[in-house]
Amino acid sequence: MLPSSSSSSTPAELPFSPSPTLVDSRRPISLSEYSKVRKLLLLLLFCLAQFLDAFNNSALFSAIPQIAAELHMTTSETVWLISAYQLTFAAFLLLSGRISDVYSPKWSFVAGTAALGVLSIIAGFMNNKVGLLVFRALCGIAGACTIPSALNLIVHLFPKHQEQSRALGIFGGTGAVANVLGLVIGAILTQYASWRWVFWFAAVIVIPVSGMCVFLIPKDAASGSEIIIENGVKVEKAKGLDAIGVSVLTAAMILFIFAITSGSSSGWATALVLAPLIISVFMMVFFFWYERRIPVEKAALPPRLWFYPNFAVLFGVALVPYFWWTTGFLLFTSLWQDVFGWQPIVSALHFLPIGLLALPAMPYAGSLSHMFGLKPTILSGFLLLCVATPPLAFASRPSLYFPLVIPGFLLGTLGCTILYANTGVAMFQATPPRMAGTVGAIFNSALQLGSAVGVAAVTSIETSIEAKVGSRSYKGRAASYWFLFAIVVLASFSVLVFFRHRDPKVVAVLESGEEAVVSGPQPESEAPITFQIEERPHHDPSRPGLTHQMTDGTLTPASESNEKKEDPNTEFNEKQEEVKTEAVSRDSPV
Repeated sequence: MLPSSSSSSTPAELPFSPSPTLVDSRRPISLSEYSKVRKLLLLLLFCLAQFLDAFNNSALFSAIPQIAAELHMTTSETVWLISAYQLTFAAFLLLSGRISDVYSPKWSFVAGTAALGVLSIIAGFMNNKVGLLVFRALCGIAGACTIPSALNLIVHLFPKHQEQSRALGIFGGTGAVANVLGLVIGAILTQYASWRWVFWFAAVIVIPVSGMCVFLIPKDAASGSEIIIENGVKVEKAKGLDAIGVSVLTAAMILFIFAITSGSSSGWATALVLAPLIISVFMMVFFFWYERRIPVEKAALPPRLWFYPNFAVLFGVALVPYFWWTTGFLLFTSLWQDVFGWQPIVSALHFLPIGLLALPAMPYAGSLSHMFGLKPTILSGFLLLCVATPPLAFASRPSLYFPLVIPGFLLGTLGCTILYANTGVAMFQATPPRMAGTVGAIFNSALQLGSAVGVAAVTSIETSIEAKVGSRSYKGRAASYWFLFAIVVLASFSVLVFFRHRDPKVVAVLESGEEAVVSGPQPESEAPITFQIEERPHHDPSRPGLTHQMTDGTLTPASESNEKKEDPNTEFNEKQEEVKTEAVSRDSPV
C-alpha cells in the first residue's frame, strides 16, 4: 500500500528511494553535517563530562584523611569512598550503553550529567558516613550514563577515520589528565577550603554542561531506531531493551566487583567475598546462555560481538591502561604521604608528568595505527610499559624520584596512552556505528574492571608483605610492581599470539542481510562505501554481474561478468519507481 499524499505523513513514513530529493530533503540533519565550531563545542562538553568522571575518584585521594577524621571512618571504610563510585559506575555502564543505542544518547547524557550535579551537591552536605557512601554509589550510576552516550555521539559527530581517532584520543586524554589534575585540585580544595568542595566543584561544572547540551544536541541525534521496509514504505521502529539480560549482568557485575574490592580488606577466604564471587560467576554463565537464545537485535550483549575481528583481544588490552595508572597513584600516594611525610599538594604535583604528557599525546596516539598498523602499534605500547615498570620497583627513596620515577612515569604514560587511544578506536571501527553506545560501555567497563581487579590484587600483595616486614618497608610496593610487570608481559604475549591481521578497510562485517561499512583513507568529498552482505550473492540492478564476497574477515574485490543475470528484487524496484513517480508528480509546481 502506497503512502497517502496527505501532509500528515511523518519522516518515518517517507517513501524509500535512492533519490535524495524524495527522502533527504525532509530528513533530520546528521550530526556529521554540523559546522566545525559546533562539533568542537560538543566535543568540549563531552570531554568535561569525562574529566569529571575521572575527577570524582582521583580528587578524593587527597581528601580521604580529612573525611575519615570528620566522619569517624575506619581505614577499611575509607576504601569504599573510591570503590562505591567505581562499583556502580562499572556495573551500570552496559545498561547505560544499551539505553543510548536503543533510545536517544542525547537524553541519556543530559540526564546523567544533571543527576551527577544534583547528587554531588547533596553528597557535599552529608554529615553521616553511610549517607556519603550511598550518594557516592548513586553518583557512580549517574556517571555511567554519561560516558557511553558521549562516545556514541562522538562516533557519529566524527565518522571519518582520522577525525574520529583524534576526537576519541582527546576524549580519552581528558580522562588521563583528570586523574592527575584531580589529585592537585582535590589537594588544594581540601587544604584551603574543605573536602566538601571536592563534590561542589564537580557540580558547578557539570550542571551547566547538562543545560547547554539540551540545546546543542539535536532531539533525534544518533537515534537507536532501526529502519525497515514494509510494502515499499520506509518505517522507523524502535529496538527492544533486553531488561532481563541487562538486569542479570548488572547484578553480576555489582557482586563481582564487590567481592574483588572486599577481598583485600576482609580476606579472600571469608563468606563476604566468596558468596558474591560464586553467585556472580553463575549469573554470568546464565547471562551468556540467555543471550544466545533471544533475537540478536534484542540482546543486551549480542554474542556475535565477541567474534568481530580481534574484539576479544582488544577487550583484554583495555584492561591494562587504568590498571597501570591506578597502581602508580595508589602505591606512590601512600609512600609519599605516609612514609616520606609529604603534604598532599606536594605529592599531587609529583604526578604532574603523567598529565603533562597524556594530554598532548592522546589526540595523536590514535593515528599511529593508521600509519603503522594496529598490531605493531599496540605491541609498541606494551614495549614501553615493559621498559617503564621495573624501575618503579626500586624507587624506595625520595632521591630516586628524578632518576627512576619520572622516566617510568613518562614511558609508562606514553605506553598507556597508545594502548588506550588505539584500543578504543579499533573496537569502535570493528563494530557497526549503531552499536557505539554498547561498545563504548564495554570498552569503559574493561578499563574500570582492570582498575578494580588490579587495585584489589596489588593491595592484597602489599598488605600481605607489609604484615611481615612493616608498612614503612618498600618490599610490598616493589612486589606489587613486579606483579604489574608480569601482567603487562602476559598481555603483550597474548596480543603477539592471538591478534590476527584483518584488512584495515573492513570495519564491520555483520551477519547476512546487514550492512558492512568499509572505512579507510578516502577523499574528503567521498562518502563511506557500503556493501550489502547476504547469504546469496547480492546483485546490483545497474550492474547485473556484480557480486560481493566476504572471506575470513576480508572483503574480496567485486567481480563482473558480461552475462546479464535476473534481478531478484525486480518487483520491489518497480514499486520504488511507482512511489518515486507519484511523489515527484505530487511535489511538482505544475
